[in-house]
Amino acid sequence: MDASIAIFIMFGLFIFCLVIKVPVAIALCIAGIIFTWETKLTNIDTLTQTIFATADNFPLLAVPFYILAGELMGSGGIAKRLVVFAQAIVRRRIGGLGMIAILCCMVFAAICGSGTATVAAIGGIMIPIMIAKGYKPGHAASIVACGGALGPIIPPSIFFILYGVIANVSISKLFLGGVLPGLLVTFTLLVANRILCRMENYPVEGERSSFKDMLAALNQAKFALLAPVVVLGGIYGGVFTPTEAGVVSVVYCLLVGVFVHKELAFRDIPEIFMHSAMVSASILIIMGPASYFGKCMALASFPQLMAEYLRMLSSSPLTFLFIVNVLLIVVGMFVEGVAAITILTPLLVPIALSYGIDLLHFGIVITVNIAAGLFTPPFGMNLFVASRIANIPFTKTFPFLWPLVIGVLAVLMMVVVFPFLTTWLPGVVMR
Repeated sequence: MDASIAIFIMFGLFIFCLVIKVPVAIALCIAGIIFTWETKLTNIDTLTQTIFATADNFPLLAVPFYILAGELMGSGGIAKRLVVFAQAIVRRRIGGLGMIAILCCMVFAAICGSGTATVAAIGGIMIPIMIAKGYKPGHAASIVACGGALGPIIPPSIFFILYGVIANVSISKLFLGGVLPGLLVTFTLLVANRILCRMENYPVEGERSSFKDMLAALNQAKFALLAPVVVLGGIYGGVFTPTEAGVVSVVYCLLVGVFVHKELAFRDIPEIFMHSAMVSASILIIMGPASYFGKCMALASFPQLMAEYLRMLSSSPLTFLFIVNVLLIVVGMFVEGVAAITILTPLLVPIALSYGIDLLHFGIVITVNIAAGLFTPPFGMNLFVASRIANIPFTKTFPFLWPLVIGVLAVLMMVVVFPFLTTWLPGVVMR
């Protein structure tokens, strides 16, 4: 069978499997096996070899550790103290609770690197408070869902780790490259929340905090705020690698939760470890089949064919990036983030190289796109988690999403047009 026809069949079969609710990892395996069977470009042994070779990758160890750190933060009182500190900082403002939720998501993301973990931990505290203070449930859920999208952008990030492993890009540089876009997204969400609150005519919220109150809140939250300093400072100070930083964050959160805050009991730890293992497995099980899927695409010269077709449309790298943005936004609406980044990265990276695009910049563009997919209907994972906490159908968040989505897309366009937003900080810190 001609390779181009086999590619069409493989993609069609993969999409069909997803439509009928076949798990992503199995759908990838089925599509890859059919391709191998029909084209004879490789043998079936390559599937098992690729899966084991992908799993045998040291940087991937960081993924379960950052997920576990997020679980320990939520259970050990760190997330709660972040909220108290943010409340003292924000004081009395229109939309103050929404600002608190967004700022807490930003700090929490700087420790655990996971969007859904951020939504679960911060949303579990903030959404009930926001609803009790008069926020519409859909508004409260949408704010936290969008704030949780900072998890994949603010370092450390699980998406950056996956992209770095697949594209062979420095994970430390990716972490640094995500700082400015992450701060821009945070600022944009704060502005969009303020606009939403004015549209809904919410009153001024919060209590007046004296300087003494702020110091007391800072004292309570000092170990929570110190966690990103320990993790990121250790990475860029050369003390440990990003993977080892995942272990450090787990140990730190465990010690703080058990011995400092004393809100984490030893009897709770096995359940936390078990839940983290299940979440980690659901992510890592996709990696091997996705690598095989990408290898099949490479054997059929799919990246080269796509590069030639795109060059016929335009030779401009900027045009290519805008085409990729449209593709990723559409994919992000329907495909879970980890699956999207593991499937598309090996296909798009060779094309990006043919356009002379910096793979560090390209990785940030992909990650911000996929992060936006976490709160973009119809299948944004963060929306489902936040809506479940708010006890509403996730469709109730739709009326409140548009200013937030527009703001994040505006930041994405800035990142595409101005690559220095992603390359300047890594260039300064890691010369």
